[in-house]
Amino acid sequence: MLKMFLEESSVPRKDFFTVFILLVDAFAWFYMAPIIINSVLSTISVTPTQYSIIWSAYYIAIIGSSIIGSILSNKISRLKFLYFWTILGVCTSLLPALVNDFAMIHVLIISVLLGASFGLGIPSGLAYFADYTLVENRGRIGGIILLTANISAPLFAIAFSVFNLIVNSMIFATWRAFGLIIFFLKPKEKAVPEKKKNISFSEVLHNKFFVLYFIAWFMFCLVDRFEGPIMSNFLGSFFHFARMMGPIIGSLSAFIAGLLSDWIGRKRMVLYGFITLGIAYAVIGIVPTALASWYLLFVINSITAGILLVTFILILWGDLSQSGTREKYYAIGETPLFLTSVIELFSAPYVILIPETSAFSLAAFFLFLAVLPLLYAPETLPERKIELRQLRKYVEEAKKAKEKYAGKGA
Repeated sequence: MLKMFLEESSVPRKDFFTVFILLVDAFAWFYMAPIIINSVLSTISVTPTQYSIIWSAYYIAIIGSSIIGSILSNKISRLKFLYFWTILGVCTSLLPALVNDFAMIHVLIISVLLGASFGLGIPSGLAYFADYTLVENRGRIGGIILLTANISAPLFAIAFSVFNLIVNSMIFATWRAFGLIIFFLKPKEKAVPEKKKNISFSEVLHNKFFVLYFIAWFMFCLVDRFEGPIMSNFLGSFFHFARMMGPIIGSLSAFIAGLLSDWIGRKRMVLYGFITLGIAYAVIGIVPTALASWYLLFVINSITAGILLVTFILILWGDLSQSGTREKYYAIGETPLFLTSVIELFSAPYVILIPETSAFSLAAFFLFLAVLPLLYAPETLPERKIELRQLRKYVEEAKKAKEKYAGKGA
C-alpha cells in the first residue's frame, strides 16, 4: 500500500521517510511539551498571573524563535540547521530532570527554552516538507504526518501519567533524539538560487494572496481562543471531555482533508470548514439549551480544526511560496496559532462575562466575515491538476462500466 502511495504521489521513498520522521518527531514532541511544563508547575504554587506569564513566555518564545530561525536558515546549511535543532530539543528536554527543587524562575526558564527549541527550527522543517513534496501530493502527505503525530501524542501522555518527572524527562529527550534517524537516511539538500534567499518579511506581507489567507486563519484562531473560556465556563465537565476527544476527531479530519485538498483544492476545503463552523455557532446562539446543538458544535469544531490545521500549518504557505523563501512564509503563517493563545490567557477573565448566546452569535458573525477574504483568494492547487484527476476518475469509471457490460454480454 505504501509503495502504491509513493508511486502515485511521485515521492521518492527516502524523501518521504525523511520528511515524515522529521515532522512527526517535532509535532509529537510539541504536543508533549505542555504536559512536561504542567508537571513542573504542579511542584510549585503559582498565582493566576504567574501561570499566565509562564505560558505566555512559552508561546512568545515559539513566535520569536521562529522568526529568528527563518532568518538564520538562509545563512546556514538547512540540514545542519535541522540537526542542530533536533539536538537542541534533546538537551532542553533533559532540563526538568536536572533540577531538584523548582522555583518560579526555573519553570519560566524551562518554558522559554522548550518554546524556543520548537520554534527555532519549525519553519525550516516545514519548508523542507514543502520542498520535497509536489503541489498535488502535499495535502495527503501532510494529513498522514498530522494523523501519526496526533496518535502518538496520547500514548506518551498515558506513559507520562505513570512515571515521575525525571523518567518522563528522559522519555521526552529520547523521543526527540529519534528525529536524528534522518541522518542515516543521508538526505540531500536542494540547491536554491541566491536571489531567492534574500526575501524579506515585508515582501511576504506584500503578497496579497498570502495576506487574504492569513486574515482568515487569524480570525479562526481568534474566535476559537475567545470561545474556549466561555465554553469551559458554561459546559464544565462536558468541555473537558470534548477537549480530550476533539484531537481524535481532528486527526482523522486532518487526514481526510489532506486527501480531499489534493482532489478538490485547498480553497474549497477551507471554505467548507468556515461555513459549517459558522452555522454550528449560529445554531448554538439560537438554541443554547439543546444538548444536541452542543454535540453538533463539538463535532464540527473538531472537524474544522483538523481541516484548517493541515491546510494552514502544512499546505498553503508551501503552495504560495518558492524554494528558498518558504521559511519566512511558514514563520509568519504559524504566528496566529500561538499569538491568539497569549491573547486567550489574558482575556479569559473578561470574555467569560459575555452572555453565551451573544458570544456564539458574535462568533458566527466573525466566522462569516472570515470567509470574505477567502472569496478573493486564489486556489493554490492548479486547476489542471484537479481536472486531470477528475478525468482519470471518469476514465476508471468508464472502464469499469465497460467491463461490467462486457461481462453481462458474455
